[in-house]
Amino acid sequence: MLDLSKYQSIGGALKDAVEVFANETSLIEADRERENLRLTYREFRDRTMPVAKSLQDAGFAARDRAAIIMTNQSKWLIGAYAIFYSGGVLVPLDYKLTADEQWQLLKHSGSRVLITEYPIWRQLGAAKGRAEATELQMVIVTEAPIETDLLGGVRWEIPSSHAGEPEFRPRTRSDAATIVYSSGTGGRPKGCVMTHENYLEQCVALTSLYPFAPGMRYLSILPTNHAIDFMVGFFGPFICGAAVVHLRTLRPEYVREAFVKYKITYVSLVPLVLKNLQKGLQARFDALAPGKRKVFDALVTVNKALTKRRPHPALSRLLLKQVHEAFGGELRPIIVGGAFTEPETLQFFYDLGIPVANGYGLTEAGTAITVNDLKPFRADTVGKPLPGMEVRVIHPDANGIGEVAVRSKTVMSGYLNEPELTAETIVDGWLMTGDLGRFDLAGHLQLFGRKKNMIVTEEGKNIYPEDVESVFERLPVKESCVFAANYIWPQRSMVGEQLILAIRLEPGQSLTPALRQEITARNNRLLNYKRVRGIVLVNEDFPRTASMKVKRNVLAERLAKLDRSSAVLEL
Repeated sequence: MLDLSKYQSIGGALKDAVEVFANETSLIEADRERENLRLTYREFRDRTMPVAKSLQDAGFAARDRAAIIMTNQSKWLIGAYAIFYSGGVLVPLDYKLTADEQWQLLKHSGSRVLITEYPIWRQLGAAKGRAEATELQMVIVTEAPIETDLLGGVRWEIPSSHAGEPEFRPRTRSDAATIVYSSGTGGRPKGCVMTHENYLEQCVALTSLYPFAPGMRYLSILPTNHAIDFMVGFFGPFICGAAVVHLRTLRPEYVREAFVKYKITYVSLVPLVLKNLQKGLQARFDALAPGKRKVFDALVTVNKALTKRRPHPALSRLLLKQVHEAFGGELRPIIVGGAFTEPETLQFFYDLGIPVANGYGLTEAGTAITVNDLKPFRADTVGKPLPGMEVRVIHPDANGIGEVAVRSKTVMSGYLNEPELTAETIVDGWLMTGDLGRFDLAGHLQLFGRKKNMIVTEEGKNIYPEDVESVFERLPVKESCVFAANYIWPQRSMVGEQLILAIRLEPGQSLTPALRQEITARNNRLLNYKRVRGIVLVNEDFPRTASMKVKRNVLAERLAKLDRSSAVLEL
């Protein structure tokens, strides 16, 4: 691993990494049974330089912003390195957003360059938001059919017309490296400005617990724009000489095959995927013949007893050989994050000898704040603070539960163009997370719910109710507002979070079947994880400020007096 204390930027570290590990495998890209691509670090560098040269020849300057909207593939990482090499700021966007949402974030970020895939670019080109994104000057399109109209874009495969190597443009630790959006789909965009120091320090902390090395292979399943996959599926492996395996399909049978074929060392998952994996394994165990199931259960019991204090990979692989062979036989801890994982799921995998390194983090604080170090394994917490992280609980109640606050070199510099919001979120150097927690006697952090009006889905998606409300604008009612149900009725839980729609009807109006049908139709326009799950009827006008904004906290206090079980009408 490179000594990151000697580096000022992501680009500088990657520049040396591709030389130090020149002959090691850096990237493998596979599509179903076919392997599309396998690159050494030297070959990765050779593919990056023409992209960097094209950017610079087009006038892309240091500090300019460039967005990437792509599925997981080699060109994502090649494009990102070209941006960092040129001194630019990377804006990684979610390819699953709608075209109008993507245009909104392209405009808000001030991106001058976009690197994207042909199918995505076609959708973007047909969206109404395109005319409003005035900063965009260059679009690089990958995998476009020959002689296809690229709607003003340029083909990835066309090299720069100017000879020579691109210029490496150094940056400093305090310079912006990325702008990462934690929300902003229809409401108020929140672009977290992350510095080079944020990533350098986070990488040092994470690899101190879960190191990479040449010969290790990371399976990239999460979208690379996700904070976890960007760190442990790109920057972390690359500065250690490990390899990243990208699949162009996520069909379960090909994911399972990849573990065995590529002898995967690490994989990162969100809780939803981990739970689905648990269900699949449990179904296979339940299908065993009675005799085999009895033997299997006995081996699991032995493994549990011998690994109670800490993992013993070699022993577990011997006792539960077939289970581990199904994962390639080389798998180290599964990394899970982005949302809260139920303890029962964590315990299920640990009992099989496959530890899950569960943690807790925020986009605003880098990849992770706490991680379970497995010394010993604890399924009921989100682990201890990472090295370099100061974590404290603000204003604890009688049970020791209060708001979690974080101070470290990994905390963002602020929200893009939002000084007031930044000041509300980072107070005297402490990031106020809005999550409720407490420390136990062993120094492990336990989470108990949210102080702020938001939810985090099992897919690791941050959903702010304000961003959903635009879908319900101009409903044939007097007024409406969206809330996180657990914000109104605290459950002391991080699972089962849902959105509800609060409605104030017009005088004499009732919730007719036609009105419910209209609400349902609008709700169905949203992606599944953004949908509201119930309706609450409010008997009085919403409290408002002098500027007619809804006083959300006051309205929430009124709703909290209602009985949730009878007040919420399911959609």
